[in-house]
Amino acid sequence: MNTKSLVSISDLSRDEILALLEDARKFELKPNRRLLEGKVVATLFFEPSTRTRLSFETAVNRLAGRVIGFSDASNTSTSKGETLKDTIKMVSNYADLIVMRHFLEGAALYATEVTDVPIINAGDGAHQHPSQTMLDLYSIYKTQGTLENLTITLVGDLKYGRTVHSLIMAMKYFNPTFRFVACHELGMPEEYKAFCRENGIRYTEHTDFSPEVINSSDIIYMTRVQRERFADILEYERVKDLYNLNNAMLSEARDNLRILHPLPRVNEIAQDVDDNPKAYYFEQARNGLYVREALICRSLGIKVED
Repeated sequence: MNTKSLVSISDLSRDEILALLEDARKFELKPNRRLLEGKVVATLFFEPSTRTRLSFETAVNRLAGRVIGFSDASNTSTSKGETLKDTIKMVSNYADLIVMRHFLEGAALYATEVTDVPIINAGDGAHQHPSQTMLDLYSIYKTQGTLENLTITLVGDLKYGRTVHSLIMAMKYFNPTFRFVACHELGMPEEYKAFCRENGIRYTEHTDFSPEVINSSDIIYMTRVQRERFADILEYERVKDLYNLNNAMLSEARDNLRILHPLPRVNEIAQDVDDNPKAYYFEQARNGLYVREALICRSLGIKVED
């Protein structure tokens, strides 16, 4: 495995996370830099994506690199039966870095085992989404002025939500308190609750998205109930609308509260929240550009200057 690959957020130490956030700050001040001249980045998206794919490709373009790849695997040799191994080894002949999203958990780790070209995991099934986690951390830091000692409420699909799984793992360095708000069917998997206990992370579980929970939170992280993860459409229909946030629910929230969401949303955040200054999800998405510029440079061993 190339040591500059990023498969899981656990690949990064506390110091590396903070260094990446500092690099993201530099890119926010000056996003256009010619740091990738002569470099080719392959974006291989075996699963649909809008924000992640476009922000990675925009990051490469703003750094003067070139992008190859695909956003629909049905138009590639995969549809003819080509294995993931063969696809990765083939693309490795053409690219200096591979950014990959795949519907199977562990696909990104497997890719690192068949190539020396660095891999950035852009999401593998319900497992991990480390680049999203880094932009979440950057968004939290920008809005709160710190990552330390925050109360973070995670709401909705905590079973399949790879963004919340990665966020829990990243926050182990910063003494958080988590609230897990979900129905029993979509509750936080035991492995992540065990991770919290093993790392001294405080958490409580709730089935009610109550005013008490909302009004004592620094961050509320809403998630979409992901239809594509359900084998039984009737189960999806039963749980999809259990947790919704509207503007009236924020009337007594802390001044510093910010609402995050990895997007896309369906109806879990009402449109009337968008104009509330506590809404930060569109800015959060914009932060993805700066963070992904930083991650690309890390994987290619490029130092970011002021």
